Amino acid sequence: MDKTNTGLISGITAYALWGLFPLYFVLFARSGAFEVVAYRALWSLVFCLLLLAVTRSLGQLRAILRDRRSALVLGVAGLLIAINWTTYVYGVATGRTLDAALGYFINPLAVTLLGVLVLGERLRRAQWIALAFGAAAVVVLVVAYGEFPFIAITLALSFGTYSLVKKLAGRSVAPTPGLAMETAAVAPIALGYLIYLGVTAGGTVDLLSGYGLLMATTGVVTAIPLILFADAARKVSLVTIGMLQYLAPIGQFLVGWLAFGEPMPAARWAGFALVWVAVLIFAVDAVLLARRRRLV
Repeated sequence: MDKTNTGLISGITAYALWGLFPLYFVLFARSGAFEVVAYRALWSLVFCLLLLAVTRSLGQLRAILRDRRSALVLGVAGLLIAINWTTYVYGVATGRTLDAALGYFINPLAVTLLGVLVLGERLRRAQWIALAFGAAAVVVLVVAYGEFPFIAITLALSFGTYSLVKKLAGRSVAPTPGLAMETAAVAPIALGYLIYLGVTAGGTVDLLSGYGLLMATTGVVTAIPLILFADAARKVSLVTIGMLQYLAPIGQFLVGWLAFGEPMPAARWAGFALVWVAVLIFAVDAVLLARRRRLV
């Protein structure tokens, strides 16, 4: 099997796993979102450190720590991804998986908008049209559905800003040491919060119980899709990655609608329809641009 095919398999697997995440995180419904994310950050750090030790790659993490700029940028990225994780777990736990799916449908539009506002990038006409449809979707959801989609917007903006910060960090940072640095930045806050829960008897996790062992798997479940994604990113084109990224919110949407039975009134269908039109315009424009560049 050639490199492109193995990369495609890695990418499909990564996004499919992210699409099924609601079925996993609903298992932690008895715990608050902050508690789940605190454990997730700490166990992710443990898993990354073990993986770096086994592969004799701890030197990569030490190199990041010696580079103050990289360490600072990845520390900010860690705080942003913690906000994203917390919002996502809260959404699933409170029966708003569809809002989470909407957030990840909007995410490419948010990244594009941040590129304009922060990096001064210029948009093509099709991208402006896609952004207009995305904005119309938010207006429909606010006016017709009667509720501001704060979970969706928070997820889109937090992950969009996270992507921007990761871009500033540069491509030289490998995924495993990068994730280790990000979770290490969050670890003191996470550990402090868990100690507070222990002192106030507010915790819901007994580390020696089956539930505690299940919580420990959050580290592996967090890291594996990221590693698969990193493999895909090295082997397939950015256009392919751009198309694959929609597998995750499609999976989350189907889980929320069909498995969890979350309501889909007409106003919500209208909002999603506008977002899907925006996504279609965005995707077609990216494919056509890539084709034109190959012909040049």
